[in-house]
Parts: sequence; structure tokens; C-alpha cells
Amino acid sequence: MLRKHVVGMSVALSLTLATIPVVAYAASNGANQAPNPYAQAKELAAAVANPDPKVIAGLERDLGLTTDQAIARLVNEAAAAQVEADYSARLGSAFGGLWVTGPTAELVLATTQVSGFAKISELGAKPVLVNHSLNDLNAVTAQFDRQARRMPAGVHAWFADIRANKVVLQAKNVVATQKFVDASGVNTALVEVQKSVEQPRPFHDVRGGDAYYIGSGSRCSVGFSVNRSGSQGGFVTAGHCGTTGATTSGFNRVAQGTFRGSSFPGNDYAWVEVNTQWTPVGVVNAYNQGIINVTGSQQGAVGASICRSGSTTQYRCGTISQHNTSVTYPQGTVSGVTRTTVCAEPGDSGGSYISGNQAQGVTSGGSGNCSSGGTTFHQPVNEILQTYQLTLAGGGGPTSSPTSTPTGTPPGGTWAPGVAYAVGATVTYDGASYRCLQAHTSQPGWTPPAVPALWQRI
Repeated sequence: MLRKHVVGMSVALSLTLATIPVVAYAASNGANQAPNPYAQAKELAAAVANPDPKVIAGLERDLGLTTDQAIARLVNEAAAAQVEADYSARLGSAFGGLWVTGPTAELVLATTQVSGFAKISELGAKPVLVNHSLNDLNAVTAQFDRQARRMPAGVHAWFADIRANKVVLQAKNVVATQKFVDASGVNTALVEVQKSVEQPRPFHDVRGGDAYYIGSGSRCSVGFSVNRSGSQGGFVTAGHCGTTGATTSGFNRVAQGTFRGSSFPGNDYAWVEVNTQWTPVGVVNAYNQGIINVTGSQQGAVGASICRSGSTTQYRCGTISQHNTSVTYPQGTVSGVTRTTVCAEPGDSGGSYISGNQAQGVTSGGSGNCSSGGTTFHQPVNEILQTYQLTLAGGGGPTSSPTSTPTGTPPGGTWAPGVAYAVGATVTYDGASYRCLQAHTSQPGWTPPAVPALWQRI
């Protein structure tokens, strides 16, 4: 992103959370029981919450929320994202999935064992009894992934719908698809074939947060700015936008960069290294909602709110429907994408998906439009970062001039936001050393002295 194009940064409005009920669930067997992880996560999220008013405005408009509901939802969504791995481990093979529901994103935990209801209630979630575990559902989707080339024409997508407790295949021809399912060798009791008139396709002629152009022809969108060791940095975007080696120009047609990696189909991701005329900054252009800072990439739970930025339909919001979805485009199948209710139209490919201030992914494709509604798919950003050894650009905004790469220990110590810390990990902060008490992904403001539930001074 050219620095002079970013006119300015809006100052985040500090919104009070005093009206949000943060329930501290009582231990059922005495004071020595370990604290409830979800209650702790909610308390931490509420304590450090300072939601950008542009995020609140988008949720109010597209999800029909009040301001208090939007703030409470963001707190609860952040807490749910923190505890999913923990709760999956606690329920083991009985775990049927985790999602959030309702205006304020109340936590739901599915289990195959009614005997687990009491434990789930103690963990602060609503228990739901299901017939099939998440592991069982994922095993079926993996079998379909391996048989993707044999699927009938017109199968648009397949995914584990944890709320329906089924593996869903969306298809134009239900009869032909059901015959395929019956002959596939999967447990058909776990599968539902749905009639679909969708025609998912990549959004080729597109812009996302900010436009860029490939060669002298097509137009796509910047997903998220990234850094890479030994590089000027650049941005991630959709793989169908360009092949490795293709050159790009920016929204203003100034020479911009080169595709250093691209994968499509199978995946739908790429990264572009920019030249020295461009500086990556950690923000998303939300158009009439202004500029939104990106502070991390914690994946949201199913049911969580999510917003997308693209130059055709600009800033739109919806909710996460399913993770780990496989979708078939005319060019082939893409696996591991997330399905959402956010609308999009041609001109939106490659652009940014964000929940709160957490990067989620880049626009792959979809069906429908923003007049009648639609379905979209995004490639999760964490997979792209890991594949190409990238990190999200930080700082929240442009600098007045390039800065040198820091060396040695940062002034505040080795602790940093956006890092997944395991139990027993040690960090330094402000001259002191700390040991991690609970596995978590650090967030801005969750410094070791501020959250003794997560860190112990040593």
C-alpha cells in the first residue's frame, strides 16, 4: 500500500463494557478447582476491549445489533476462539463441535454423551446432544476430498455442518449426487445432500481492500499486508488472481510487485512481494467505515460475526457458517476454506475477511450477490502465513519513513501479542520473567503483569 494513499487513521473510540455481564462460573467441588477457562477468557477480553467504532457500526448495520449487543458479541467471540482447543481436549472423542449463537454470541458445546452435560454447563456453555462427533464428520469430509475428481458435475461444496451434525453436499443434481454418496463407501447416516442453485466461481475482475492489477489485464484485491524476513514485504491475496512470477501494479497503476508464490486450485492463496515504492501496513480499508487496524489472526468460531472488504460491494458483514469446507469451481476443487454468509460480487476477490480486529482470510469465491444475498468462501489467512513464512504487518498504520530492523531484545521484553504460548513457556516483560500458566494466544493489553491468571512471575 502506497503510504500517501492512506490519508489517516481514525482514533479508536473507547467504549464502556460496564453493562456487559461477564459471568464467573463457580467451581462445583470446592475452591481448589481450576478456574473456568471461558469465564477467564471473557473477563480478559472485556478488560482489554476497546472496539473500533467502525467495527461496531458494521455489525449494527448488517446483523441488526444494538451497540451493547455488538460489544458483548465481540467479547464473547474472542473468548470462544480462545477456548475451542481446550474444550475439544476436555471432551475428547465425544466433542461434537463448538459454536456461538444469538445476538451476543452465547457459547454452545456439542457432545455425543448426555453424561457430559453437567461438565459443559460448568464450563459456561449450553450443552447440545448430537449423534456424531466432530472427528467422525471430519473423517467423512476427508474421504470426499480424496474422491473430489469422481464427484458428479454440479457438486458445488461440501463441509461438516457442526450445527446440523451432518456432512453436507450442496449440488445441482440431488439424485446423481446421492448415488455418488451411496457408492462412496462413507457412512451415509452422516451425510445430507442439499439442492443448490449456486454457481461458485472465483471473482476474477476484482478489488478487495485496495485494488491491484495483474500485468496489463485483470484486477484483484489486497488481502492483508505482510512482512517477510529479508524482504520488503507485501500482501496476501487469492491464488486464482495470478501465477508465480506475474507482476502487479497498484490501485494508481504504479508498478507494485511480483507474485512470489501462488496455489490454485487445491488451495486459493498467493503472496505478492512489493517494491520499495510501497510499504505494507497492518490495516484494512473498510470504505465508508474508515480504516480498521489488524492486530492478530485468531480464527473465529462458527457462528461468529465476520466482515469482508472489497471494492465492488465495499464493507459487508455476516457470520461464519463452517470451517474446513471444500468447494468446486470450474477450474477445480479448493479445500480447507471457510464458508460465510457475507455477500460478495465480482470485484471482491482476494480481499480481506476480518472478525473484530483479527484477520480471518482472503476472498476466494462465492454465489449470489449483495442485493438478494449470497454465500462466500475465504482461504484462512493463517495457512497462507505458515506456507510462505510470513507475518502480518503490524503498527496499525503507515510510518512517515522507513525504519530500520530492530535488533536484540525489544524494550518491553520478549513477550509479544499475537503469539501462541504453551503452558510452561517463559517470557520477559519490563525487566521481569514470567511463566505461562494457561495455553493461550496473546492479545494486545494481555501483558504478563496485567493477567496473573495466565502468567506467573518467576
